[in-house]
Amino acid sequence: MTRLRLPRFRCPAALGGLSPAALLAPALALALVLPSGPASAHSAPSTLGAHAAPVLAAPATASDTIPASRYQMAERFLTQNASSRVYRADVNPTWDGDDRFWYRTRVPGGFQFVRVNADRNEQRPAFDHERLSSALSAATGESYEALRLPFTSFTEVDDGAAIRVGAAGSTWRCSLSDYRCEEAQAQPSRPGVTSPDGRYTAFRRGGDLWVFDGESGQEIRLTDDAEERYTYAADSQGWRQSNQPILLWSPDSRSIATYQLDERGVEEMHLLRTAEPRPQLQSWPYALPSDSIVPMLERVVIHLEGEAGGPEVVRLDTPPDHQRTSSCCGLARGQQWADVEWSEDGDQLAFVSVSRDYRTATLRLADARTGSVRTVMEESHPKFFESHIQSGGLPNWRVLHDRGQVLWYSQRSGWGHLYLYDLETGEPIRQVTGGDWNVLDVVDVDEGAGQLLITALGREADENPYYTHMYRVSLGAGTTGGSPAGSGDGSLERLTEPGTDHALSLSPSGRFFVDRASTVYSPPVSVLRRTSDGAQVLVLEEADISELTSLGWRPPEPFTVRARDGVTEVHGLMVLPSDFDANKSYPIVNAIYPGPQTGSVGTRGFSVSRRGQAHALAELGFVVVLVDALGSPLRSKRFHTYYYGDMADNGLPDQKAAMQELAQRHDFIDLDRVGIYGHSGGGFATVAALLRHPDFFHVGVGSAGNLDNRGYTYYWGEKYHGPFEVDEDGRDSFEVQAMHLMAEELEGKLLLSYGTMDSNVHPNTTLLLVDALISANKDFDLIVMPNRGHGYANEAYHVRRTWDYFVTHLMGKTPPREYRIGG
Repeated sequence: MTRLRLPRFRCPAALGGLSPAALLAPALALALVLPSGPASAHSAPSTLGAHAAPVLAAPATASDTIPASRYQMAERFLTQNASSRVYRADVNPTWDGDDRFWYRTRVPGGFQFVRVNADRNEQRPAFDHERLSSALSAATGESYEALRLPFTSFTEVDDGAAIRVGAAGSTWRCSLSDYRCEEAQAQPSRPGVTSPDGRYTAFRRGGDLWVFDGESGQEIRLTDDAEERYTYAADSQGWRQSNQPILLWSPDSRSIATYQLDERGVEEMHLLRTAEPRPQLQSWPYALPSDSIVPMLERVVIHLEGEAGGPEVVRLDTPPDHQRTSSCCGLARGQQWADVEWSEDGDQLAFVSVSRDYRTATLRLADARTGSVRTVMEESHPKFFESHIQSGGLPNWRVLHDRGQVLWYSQRSGWGHLYLYDLETGEPIRQVTGGDWNVLDVVDVDEGAGQLLITALGREADENPYYTHMYRVSLGAGTTGGSPAGSGDGSLERLTEPGTDHALSLSPSGRFFVDRASTVYSPPVSVLRRTSDGAQVLVLEEADISELTSLGWRPPEPFTVRARDGVTEVHGLMVLPSDFDANKSYPIVNAIYPGPQTGSVGTRGFSVSRRGQAHALAELGFVVVLVDALGSPLRSKRFHTYYYGDMADNGLPDQKAAMQELAQRHDFIDLDRVGIYGHSGGGFATVAALLRHPDFFHVGVGSAGNLDNRGYTYYWGEKYHGPFEVDEDGRDSFEVQAMHLMAEELEGKLLLSYGTMDSNVHPNTTLLLVDALISANKDFDLIVMPNRGHGYANEAYHVRRTWDYFVTHLMGKTPPREYRIGG
């Protein structure tokens, strides 16, 4: 019996800005904040008309100065400060046995490590924190406190008799019997991927692939024909360059699936690092939508022991593939190469090829020894195909070798569901799930029992459609004939409680899962459950937010309103200041990340880490709203692709409709003072708001925006906007979304910023707009962040300048001069 599983914690909205790293900028969280909680009843569609010219705040007088104490109040709710006042909320299990795991959680005074044995229903401290801190202090010569240990993770050694940790720049082995710590031999430091048996670590050197043998201590060279920009396992994706190899080990740890990446002829991007006495040039290959030569990968299997005794490279008999995955962007999720699966015996390799326009996905099966390849099946979508509704998720297809079947994910019905196909013929067998809801993750496949564990969204009636639940579903007994019709929905069994969002982690055995249940307003309760029936085994932690609420923090308020069409429901959050007074009038500010990769709201569970900037800004005296508009994922395919072909739409008509409907409900919202801010894709949306809707949006702060996707990485625009095409008049299909071509439309106040070393969203697209605004004789403001990459928006200076801008131009008040966050 073969068991395929994907144990991991779901990280909602996993990926915020245009790259996963950019979206996780913690302090600002400006593009990633998102809804949950019971939706409030909606009112009739808004009948408010568009406002005329922007009504900006009058110049401030001395008496209108905001005191520094107000900024201090706001600072308390920034991510780092707010998170430090929430206890026992984080339970992210590290499974180190079939049914054993540990986690680290914040407690008053620091952090505690906890060990759980699910099979025995046991929970205890992972070690004696006092004794370990004393032992480490004695060994290193440093001074450590019991709840402020210098490491965030550990590895059990000697069958649990000791742990290996990092401290004081070295690796230490600490006995858990006599609590003595001795310096351990450090492993060679190199980015690598460890084999399933733990013996080998694959790494890159000079463009070739090597392995380190932990038993012999030897390094083994696997390839020797790499050349400049034609290298093995390269993590080179335009916006991301690292020496971390992208590959997949076979289950027996004897073979590696990877590729040789051909970037020869790909045009370069350039940046100048500010330095003394002269700037330093940085150049790297970066393909754009208009380029004919783009990176291509040539698939290979490398056997550590080939027929001749040494390493052997087998090139698969298939054309080079575009640098694509079926679940969005990039080649890997963490260290896992997406769209590639080994058979349990290591004889066959399944992989999905995705066309450059993202419209066609093809499943192929390769013989790992001979390199022969056959096509099993393919599917196309007129806009873009996806094997997961969340861009940060792993592809949801599986090859079920023992059953001779393929579990395939498709949105052909308008919703994301699972289908069974015959592995040999590629013919359909049956539909496994169906209905007006979405499968999120295929978490576990038990081929022998013919059962799946999945997570899904939107299936439960009268519940927030973004709440995640775990279900068990039967694959069914049929193996031949028929068409993919019928839902199989009746076989679904929900394993999680209704009314809350669930972040989930499955044990390697598949017998247990950790369930972190919460809403945006109710702190998480983390429990251990059985997968057999969803029954609770053990309460792990109940979060304590009393210290945070004592500061006046109030949870965001979920709401449901109508989109631009007056029919479609969209969901959002409203954040109010701690001293909110419904009899006052407040400017309203939209914190936006527009999609199509993710939305503005982020996790539907409790979180202060992803909504810190929104709460801090609200504390200054604003109503801050976050709306998941049309064009964002996790709903129907039609919802997600709503503005395909016009990325500058950015869901802004829905943002306007939402704020207008909220203003109808709440007299305290002043639509004569409307602001908007965002980073990366949110920066793009902010600029589009002021240029496309100057009658509504008055003040904007847009940072690191991809303001013309002709100058952004080729696979982003080609997926979400469409292929780059030029008509007979010489106009290209991307002109409609280029912000610098709309510069003359600026009427409100706009603050732009960029990092001079942003290798993700190149500063060039911002500078094109700057030049156009100058040519149009428009007033605007600009912050240049020297030597910063894409994630600078969480810097205290940029946060403070954002506050200042809205205080000055929406409130008409003077901010405290050069207030220092963290000072």
